Amino acid sequence: MTPQLQQAIRLLQLSTLELHCEIQQALDSNLMLELDEEEGGGLAGASLALHETAVQERAQVNEGASDAASEFEGNAPDVETIDEVADTGWEDSHEAGEAYPQTRDHDGRDYEAQDSIVETLRDHLVWQMRLTPFSEADMMIAASIIDSVGDDGYLTSSLEDIQAGLRGALTEEDAAMDAIEAVLHRVQNFDPVGVASRDLRECLLVQLQQCASATPLLAAARQLVSDHLPLLASRDYVQLRRRLGGLGEDELRAVIDFVQRLNPRPGEQVTESHAEYVLPDVYVKKHKGVWQVLLNPGVSPRVRINNQYAGLIRRADSSPDNATLKNHLQEARWFIKSLQSRNETLLKVANCIVERQQAFLEHGEEAMRPLVLHDVSEALGMHESTISRVTRQKFMHTPRGIFELKYFFSSHVGTDSGGECSATAIRAFIKKLVAAEHTTKPLSDSKIAGILVKQGINVARRTVAKYRETLAIPPSNERRRMA
Repeated sequence: MTPQLQQAIRLLQLSTLELHCEIQQALDSNLMLELDEEEGGGLAGASLALHETAVQERAQVNEGASDAASEFEGNAPDVETIDEVADTGWEDSHEAGEAYPQTRDHDGRDYEAQDSIVETLRDHLVWQMRLTPFSEADMMIAASIIDSVGDDGYLTSSLEDIQAGLRGALTEEDAAMDAIEAVLHRVQNFDPVGVASRDLRECLLVQLQQCASATPLLAAARQLVSDHLPLLASRDYVQLRRRLGGLGEDELRAVIDFVQRLNPRPGEQVTESHAEYVLPDVYVKKHKGVWQVLLNPGVSPRVRINNQYAGLIRRADSSPDNATLKNHLQEARWFIKSLQSRNETLLKVANCIVERQQAFLEHGEEAMRPLVLHDVSEALGMHESTISRVTRQKFMHTPRGIFELKYFFSSHVGTDSGGECSATAIRAFIKKLVAAEHTTKPLSDSKIAGILVKQGINVARRTVAKYRETLAIPPSNERRRMA
């Protein structure tokens, strides 16, 4: 493969953010390239798509320096050329952020660094530790305990391991197990309450200790958490009522509600997750009854040839400076045409997906049609690996939300009528059935399979179980609730 073809294939698989970094890197390294500022083309938000630039770029260059630079018209790698070598082993993945300049604000501060400056659970606990009147030895024990707390708030090390880590720093008396347990109980009452617990039972009991002694049903809740959590997990309400001293059904429901309001993962109250922002590559909208696909002009800044530098090229001059200008002009044209090829391919694939999945756009997930890479590859006459690259980390904005292009691809299951039903549609059916089931008698996987078979969708029980697990829906015995 030529370097130009490698560049075209690499641009094809870049995400929006990676593409912006690549364009900025090209602008910094190639003096022949510039942003079309007159049309509002900036990295933050361009107003025109690159697929409209090809003819205009050639016209602009030809007006100023066509005679001087015509010999450098290289053969640009078009979509078909890219596709011909799509199966040559080129890497299907591209590590995001590798060798790309970081985005900074107007003060030169890195956006990613600013976003990463958040208070962690450990910071929150250390802050409280320093406000607590610990002795020097207890302070070291508390610090070791806090260092062993995971993001969910539970201890990741045993007290014996913590004690072993303190040997040499503290005397045997100061690092005694009783002293470590005493400090542990104090840390467990830090905010969030229950942090640094060794298991779920201890975590919930610590939280119950914070309740006022006059709290209704507190004793029953403590007994349930202390001795009968496995029965609660298995939804064995008959045994629970018997073990809790013959509670009535309403009282048992109140106790269970009380326990379920406790926080089983206290660390998640403090641990902050980073927001992930998605900029769609294409927009889909319905206009006069027809679904249309449009490239998002904001994801591809418009770049053009700098006519002033192109006009400096002298045809018969072989000086180093002139040779550099010639090379930069050739590379700039290849880069612009590679960007154009990328957008054209993306638009073709998106149009094909929308054409096949119009039922989904009209009626939702239950109407999703089965679709695999081979279907799009065959329809467009491209290699499957090309389709895979185009759909990687590319997003489509639809009236039903923003989806990655790969979302529209799914396997299929046969129907009684001889047709096919996509896996996405089956998952939607399962989700709908579970949402509508009676909580006291949840549907088993076999019953769900039977309902789908009656609707003409031939699925086995194990297939239903697999799809149910991908939806993070627990089995029927764990979905059972009291009336």
